[in-house]
Amino acid sequence: MADTKRAARTTARLTREITAFSKAHGGAEGQLAYLGQMGTRIVLVGEDGGWGDLVAPTHDIAAAAAEKAGLTLHESFDGDFAAKVRTGPYEWTRMAGIQLGGPSNG
Repeated sequence: MADTKRAARTTARLTREITAFSKAHGGAEGQLAYLGQMGTRIVLVGEDGGWGDLVAPTHDIAAAAAEKAGLTLHESFDGDFAAKVRTGPYEWTRMAGIQLGGPSNG
């Protein structure tokens, strides 16, 4: 019983966060990525190219939250979906900084 209530609260919270992201970015699409025992990552990409992610404790909770928020889900993060992501200077220095002469991550 307690687990069911906890799952419902978590689903509701994730649904609110997905909905808020979608409103802030003119709409959104997503992809669910299994993280093993950690849960499932909900990758969000806004219509304006903004992106973010959330982590749900289970795939079922992630899928339920995405459905309740009306999020269009993609099977993989590639092609036209991945091309919508817009990165800025922060991402370039953190993700590729070492290779491009940016600050190290250490």
